[in-house]
Amino acid sequence: MVSTDAKINVTDLDKTIRGKDKSLLVLRKVNLHVMEGEVVSILGPSGCGKTTLLNILAGLDEADVGNLNISGVQTSKRLGSVAYMQQKDLLLPWRSMLSNAILGLEVQGVSKDIAKDRALNYFEEFGLSGFEDEYPFALSGGMRQRVAFIRTLLLDSDVLLLDEPFSALDALSRVRLQEWFLELMDSISKTVVLVTHDVEEAIFLSDRIYVMSARPGEINEIISIPFSRPRDFDVVGHELFVQLKTRLLSILRGM
Repeated sequence: MVSTDAKINVTDLDKTIRGKDKSLLVLRKVNLHVMEGEVVSILGPSGCGKTTLLNILAGLDEADVGNLNISGVQTSKRLGSVAYMQQKDLLLPWRSMLSNAILGLEVQGVSKDIAKDRALNYFEEFGLSGFEDEYPFALSGGMRQRVAFIRTLLLDSDVLLLDEPFSALDALSRVRLQEWFLELMDSISKTVVLVTHDVEEAIFLSDRIYVMSARPGEINEIISIPFSRPRDFDVVGHELFVQLKTRLLSILRGM
């Protein structure tokens, strides 16, 4: 069903991956809408097509069937018009943290001086001042992820697509980055689609959760989160949070 005032609308989307000897139906009749300023998570088992769906939203791939609309972005030109942060930080080891952060702007043709000025504001805001000239190998995973976020945000897109951005971090770093992400979403106006395997992360960060089935991925359930933003990590101990987590784990175990 199309929501006419949504920022992102996906309707009856199918995707088949065709190999040399066989074809694999990955997504089937996927319907999804995301309102402006909303954080929506896509949760599902491995191999259900979550990343494929993000690739289609980003313009890296195309659906076989169905309609896709991102308000303010021409569908045929969405590649590069929406910001996409993939699972790994993908920082280039031969570039400093500042040079990594401005890479997307350089590709867009922005001069290095202007790009660096924009990035330096984020480095201060995100607690990275003094690390601009360091190289990725010298910094923690959490700091590298923050630089990857800066690189994504500098593209200045209204839409952020995040593919398991915290999955490679240890538990403590992951919680700190999740809290930082929530603070960030409260300070800027972005529409976010977040792919995750982590039930607790999906509940903690999202306004709504789309639960996908095993492959071929379909939307099984849509769950609204009853906690308003801003929120902090204490919410994970709330009775409703625990009930939601139990419910979602039960759904996923049954797939």
